[in-house]
Amino acid sequence: MSGRYFEDFRVGDVVETEGMTLTDSQIMDFAQRFDPQPFHVDAVAAADGPFQGLIASGFHTLSLTFRLLRDTGIITGTSLGGSGVDELRWLLPVRPGDTLRVRIEVAETRPSRRGDRGTVKLAYATLNQRGETVMTCFMHHIIAARTVAV
Repeated sequence: MSGRYFEDFRVGDVVETEGMTLTDSQIMDFAQRFDPQPFHVDAVAAADGPFQGLIASGFHTLSLTFRLLRDTGIITGTSLGGSGVDELRWLLPVRPGDTLRVRIEVAETRPSRRGDRGTVKLAYATLNQRGETVMTCFMHHIIAARTVAV
């Protein structure tokens, strides 16, 4: 499957991903490796903690958000990386059993001076199974152009 080229992205276009359900073990495994705080890695300690239970690391939510976009195929073979994330907000805790999906809207497109690529600014809203927004951010994707401008 081939992804969209820079020219194929239009401001206002929306892409919705499939969902993915997080398990206790996935949450704890990610956190043990990258964010080992008690409310991410220890269900007993988390029960008495600020969230009254185990929650996913925000970095896990961010990583999963990008993975769900990648799985749509829209950047397969056309992604040349990224240049940053802006306005990242974790709005609600993500708990074991939550199913996350992502709504992505094209916020801006900017061609590169090189002519062989452009930057696509995508507005991400990560939602749980109740339709509640758990995370938002803007990611800047560098996408190959179909044709090189001269």
